[in-house]
Amino acid sequence: MTERTKKEKKGRRFKTRTTMALATTYKVVLGSIAFAIFWALAVFPAVPLLPIGRTAGSLLGATLMVLFRVITPDEAYAAIDLPILGLLFGTMVVSVYLERADIFKYLGNLLSWKSKGAKDLICRICLVSAISSAFFTNDTSCVILTEFVLKIARQHNLPPHPFLLALASSANIGSSATPIGNPQNLVIAVQSKVSFGDFLVGVLPAMLVGVSVNALILIIMYWRLLSVHKDEEDGTGEIVGEDDVSSHRFSPATMSHISASNSMDHVQSSPNNINGSLATHLDSIRNRINSGDQLESQRSPCGSIDSNDISTPAQFSEEKESKTEHWKNKMWKLCVYLVTIGMLVALLMGLNMSWTAITASLALVVLDFKDARPCLEKVSYSLLIFFCGMFITVEGFKKTGIPSTLWNFMEPNAKVDRVSGIAVLAVVIILLSNVASNVPTVLVLGGRVAASAAAISASEEKKAWLILAWVSTVAGNLSLLGSAANLIVCEQARRAPHLGYTLSFWNHLKFGVPSTLIVTAIGLTLIR
Repeated sequence: MTERTKKEKKGRRFKTRTTMALATTYKVVLGSIAFAIFWALAVFPAVPLLPIGRTAGSLLGATLMVLFRVITPDEAYAAIDLPILGLLFGTMVVSVYLERADIFKYLGNLLSWKSKGAKDLICRICLVSAISSAFFTNDTSCVILTEFVLKIARQHNLPPHPFLLALASSANIGSSATPIGNPQNLVIAVQSKVSFGDFLVGVLPAMLVGVSVNALILIIMYWRLLSVHKDEEDGTGEIVGEDDVSSHRFSPATMSHISASNSMDHVQSSPNNINGSLATHLDSIRNRINSGDQLESQRSPCGSIDSNDISTPAQFSEEKESKTEHWKNKMWKLCVYLVTIGMLVALLMGLNMSWTAITASLALVVLDFKDARPCLEKVSYSLLIFFCGMFITVEGFKKTGIPSTLWNFMEPNAKVDRVSGIAVLAVVIILLSNVASNVPTVLVLGGRVAASAAAISASEEKKAWLILAWVSTVAGNLSLLGSAANLIVCEQARRAPHLGYTLSFWNHLKFGVPSTLIVTAIGLTLIR
C-alpha cells in the first residue's frame, strides 16, 4: 500500500468520525435553546432575567440537554472528562501551597530590584508575569501581582495603566506555553495526548517572542507617558516600604472561575463597578484567607529579644524556640519548592499529568503536617462544577450536528498546511474565543480541527492542537472581557486600598486589538 493510499484512508477514517448530519428538528431546536442559555449565563453571569451565575448556568444547560433528550443520562456522565478535572484540582492545590510559601512575594520583589526606569519596569513585569503564568496559571499570577505592580508604579510616581496592561496581557501570553497555564490548555493537553514536553517545546518560542513584542508595543504606545513622571497632583510620590509591598495575600486558586466575559453593560455604563459578583467574590477571598494567614503565622518566628534587655531563662527559651520555628519555616518552604520542581520534572518526563498534579498536591498536604481543610477550602470547587456542566452542555450541542455542519462548510478554507488556511482558522478562533469564551471554543472546535489536520499528517495534527492553544489564549488580550485575567487585574486595581485605579474598557481595547493581532500573527510562524 503506497503512502498516498494510507494517507487517503486515514483521512476518510477521520472524516467519518467527525462528520455528523444534523439531528432531528426537535433535537436541534431544543439543544440550541439549552446551549444558548448556557452561553448567555457564561458570558453575562448577572443577567437581570436569571442572575444565577456561571456555575449554576452550566448545570442548568447540562440538565436541559438531558431533560430535552438531546443526550441520555449515561452519555452525560460519559461526557465529563475526569483527567481534566483531576489536573485542574491538583494544580489549584499546588498553587495554594506555593502562595503560602511566599513564592509570589519573591516574584514581586524582582519587579523593583535595581530597576532602571519605567521602560525597564515594563519589561520586568512582562517577563515575570509570563513566566509565573506558565507554571502557576494566568489568573493566579494576576491575583497576586496586581497590587505589587500598583505599589511599584506609585513608588516611581508613574501612571499605572501601562503596567496593568503589561501584567494582564503578558499573563495571557505566558500561560499559552504549558498545559497547566490556563484551563483551555488543560483541555487541549488531555484531549490531544500531546506530552508536557512537546507542548512546551512547540509553543515556547512563540511565547517568548510574543512577550517581547508585547512589551515593545507597550513601550511604543506609551513612550511619552513612560518618559515623564506624573505630576505631583496625580500622586504623592510616597515610597512604600518593602514589607508593605509584600504584605498583601490572596487565595489564588479561587479566582480562576471568574467569568472571562462579564457583562458588557457593567463595564460600559459604570467604569467604577465592573461586576458586582466579581467584587463580592473578592471580598469573600479576603475573608477566607484569614484562616490561611493564621496557619502561616504559626510558622513564622515568635519575635526577637532586645539585646539591651537582660535575658532571663524564660526569654532565652523563647528565643531558642523562635529560632527553631524560623528554621522549620525555611525548611517547609524549601520542601514546597522541591515538590513543585519534582512535579514539573515528572510532567516533562511524560508521566500522566492528572495523577502527577494530584500526587504533588497530596505530598504538600502531608508535608504541611496540619489539618488540610483551610487550604483545601481555597480550591475553587465551583470551577470544577462549572467544567462538569460545560462538558455535558457542549457534548449535547455536538449531538445536534450544528458544529459539524458549520465546520464542514469552513474546513476547505481552514487547512493548517496552508498559510491562508491558518489565517482563516486563527480569525475564527479569535472571534469565537471573545464571543463564546475560549474553553467552549476549544471543546467545540478541537476535535474537528485536529481530525482535519490528521488527514494530512500526524505532525500537522499536533501543530493544529498547538495553534488552537496559542490563538485561543492570546485572543484573551483583544478586549477587557476577553479573559478572566483581564477582569481580575481591573477589579483588583480598582479595589486596592489607597491605590485604586480604574482600567477602562476603551483604554484596554486601544492596546488590545493591535497587540492581539500582531502577537498572534508572529507567534503562528513559530509554532512547531
